[in-house]
Amino acid sequence: MRIGITCYPTYGGSGIVATELGMELADRGHDVHFISYANPIRLNTESPRIHYHEVEVSTYPLFQYPPYCLALASRMAEVAAAARLDLLHVHYAIPHAISALLASEMLGRRRLPFITTLHGTDITLVGADRSYLPITRFSIEQSDGVTAISQYLQERTASVFGVTNPIRVIPNFVNCERYCRDPNPAARAAWAAPGEKLLVHLSNFRPVKRVLDVVRIAAQVRRQLPLKLLMIGDGPDRGPAEALARELGIGEEALFLGKQSNVPELLAVSDLMLLPSELEAFGLAALEAMACGVPAVATQAGGIPELITDGVDGLLAPVGDIAGMAALALSLLTDAARYGQFSAAARRTAETRFPAAKIIPQYEEYYREVCRGC
Repeated sequence: MRIGITCYPTYGGSGIVATELGMELADRGHDVHFISYANPIRLNTESPRIHYHEVEVSTYPLFQYPPYCLALASRMAEVAAAARLDLLHVHYAIPHAISALLASEMLGRRRLPFITTLHGTDITLVGADRSYLPITRFSIEQSDGVTAISQYLQERTASVFGVTNPIRVIPNFVNCERYCRDPNPAARAAWAAPGEKLLVHLSNFRPVKRVLDVVRIAAQVRRQLPLKLLMIGDGPDRGPAEALARELGIGEEALFLGKQSNVPELLAVSDLMLLPSELEAFGLAALEAMACGVPAVATQAGGIPELITDGVDGLLAPVGDIAGMAALALSLLTDAARYGQFSAAARRTAETRFPAAKIIPQYEEYYREVCRGC
C-alpha cells in the first residue's frame, strides 16, 4: 500500500509511535510518506520506501498566526495526488484530522480515506477544552476510521465527546529486536559505577509527566542506595527539575541528557523506569523499558494498568505518592531474586503482548478494511 502519515515530529509519544509505525510498515514492503513541518525525531529516511515531505508555512502580515492547518491540507493533497496514496493515517485529532478531511475534499472525485489515531492529550487535555470540543468531535466523526491506543482512551473518548463511531483499540508496540537488554558491562559503566543502580525517566517533561516527582523519588531512594538517574528528554519542567535535584542533594547523580536518538541503548543498561505521570493513555516509555528487561514503578493512571500488571512485571502506586513509589523502587532494587523475576516478566510482556510483529498486522488489516469501505 501507499500510505501517508502525519504526526507531530517533536519528542512525544504520538510522534514516536507514528514514526516507528511508518518504519515498520516500510520494512514490510509498503511505501510510506511522512507529511509534517519537520522531520520526525526518530525517522530513519535511509529506506527507499520512506519519503519525507515538508510542510512549509508562509507568514503574512495579515495573519497573526501562521495557517498551518491549511498549509498541511494543501501539502497532503499534493502528496496524495503525486504519490497516488491509498490512504492517510493521521496521529492526533487536532488539527491533523481536519487537514486530512480538507485534503480529501480537495481531491474531488478521487476520495482519499483517512484514519485518525487518538493518543491521549488530543482527547484528555486539548479535546476536553470546551473551545475545542466541537471541532474535535467533528474531526473524529468525519474520519473514515478511528483507533485508540488503549481501552481507557477508547472509553474516555466515547464519554467526553459522545461519538458513536466505532473506535478500534490498537495498542502501542515495541520492536523487541531493537529494544533488548545489553549484557556488555562496558556499556553500563559509561553511566553508573559498580554498585550503583541506574534509574531512568523518559518523557517530554510536561507538567502531566510529574518530572519533579521523579527527582523526589530518586532522592528518597538515594538515601539507602547509591544510584544514577538518567533523565531523557526535554520540555518546560526540565529547568525546575534540575534545580530541585541540586536542592535535594542529587545534582551530581541526576544526569539530564536532553533529547536522545540512542534511547534503546540507554534503556538497555538501566535498572528501573520511573513513570509517576498524572495521566498516561498508554505508557510507551514503560513499554520500551520493559522490552529491555527494565521493570517500571508507575502510577495507577489512565491506560497504564492495561500495560503493567501490578506485582508481576512492574509496580503501581497512586498519583503523587512519592514515598510509596520510593518504597516500591527499593523493594525491587534491594532484592535480586525478586528483581530478576520482574525483569523477566517485563520482557515477556513486551514479547508476547506488544511486539511490533503482532501489532503492525492489526494496522495493515484495518487499512484494508477502511479502504474497502470507501
